[in-house]
Amino acid sequence: MVAQYAAKTFGLGVERFEAAPGESIPVYNAARSVVDAMRHRSRIGENLALSVLGRYPRRSGRGEVGELQHVARELDALSVIRPTVEAVLA
Repeated sequence: MVAQYAAKTFGLGVERFEAAPGESIPVYNAARSVVDAMRHRSRIGENLALSVLGRYPRRSGRGEVGELQHVARELDALSVIRPTVEAVLA
């Protein structure tokens, strides 16, 4: 799958990952990956996107939901994320 991102949001949620000693690569963090999965759920499948979203609070903790909402807001995807997060956390 190929996705295009606006230049202003391309760096949102990027972290460095050490792929080998002294070699790091940029990767999107968990919050950005979850938001992207929800944004592209018609391409990757609703079940996979919801599974990814459901695992996020268990992996990252409920306190990290704020980061998820921040990323969603920046990507104009809050209306997609908010109701689903509320259902998962209920």
